[in-house]
Amino acid sequence: MNKLLLIVGGSTLLYACLAWTMGVWPGIELSRIPAGPGVEPLTALQSEGREVYVANGCSYCHTQQVRPLDADKVFGRPSAPGDFKYQTPELLGSERTGPDLTNIGARQPSSVWQYIHLYNARAVVPESIMPSFNWMFDVVAQSPAGVTPVPLPKSYAPAHGVVVPTHQADALIAYLASLKQPALPASEAPGGEAPTTAKPSANAASAGSYDAAKGAALYTANCSACHQASGEGLPGAFPSLKDDAVVNKDDATKHIDVVLNGLHDARVSGVVYSSVMPPFSGTLSDAEIADLIDYERSSWGNHGKPITAAQVGAERAKAK
Repeated sequence: MNKLLLIVGGSTLLYACLAWTMGVWPGIELSRIPAGPGVEPLTALQSEGREVYVANGCSYCHTQQVRPLDADKVFGRPSAPGDFKYQTPELLGSERTGPDLTNIGARQPSSVWQYIHLYNARAVVPESIMPSFNWMFDVVAQSPAGVTPVPLPKSYAPAHGVVVPTHQADALIAYLASLKQPALPASEAPGGEAPTTAKPSANAASAGSYDAAKGAALYTANCSACHQASGEGLPGAFPSLKDDAVVNKDDATKHIDVVLNGLHDARVSGVVYSSVMPPFSGTLSDAEIADLIDYERSSWGNHGKPITAAQVGAERAKAK
């Protein structure tokens, strides 16, 4: 009997210590950390979305912690303690089956994309293994006044009616949109340095030195989720880059401007796209943007004149 009590008591004590160390203590410490510069409290809708995020186990597959590693640079700057003032430990996650969401509100600001992705991730990312959350949407004969239906690709749309988000979906997307990393002062940035911003490359690419492999990789990482690997976009949601007038125009000024500074509510080939394209001026160098644009201008039958990193640098300087 004494041995049984010892085993049960010891197991209970071990469990309690682990629960305190991994759950309770981090929460207490997190609550004491002041918010970082630019870190704002969540709105009522965003807070509700955070609860939807937790209830549906999103943190089982997605993290919200960017490590100071080269492999994590695609997700944003390394995380700082003040980033998590309005988060709780379980939101940080422990597995990265899907991409990190620390800065998803800035990396993918298009609510149109987010709604399509939530309804069925494979509609925008064919290789995705994320489960469909189509139960967060309703299929109705006609969209209610003031509600924009989700512009699903034909192969994913219902045979009859249109798809509209429920309040849960609206709240979850509002929460994801709130996940943005503000810039840190040099004194508070990890490593004591201000976050790196893209600057004109000293080794500016020249016409004819386009790195096709790098351009393709940059397109896949930054553009293919919306414009698709085929460059054909999604009708009604994201414009096609194939045979696009701007992409094929010899004067690439507009093309460079769009990639540097982003775009929203744009009319392309007579269609107005409400989705938001993020700016890449703060995340990609001049040489990287040149490779990315040259890839777009030479793929899918496009024949746009190649550009150089120096041209990108000149347009970046104009914006400043």
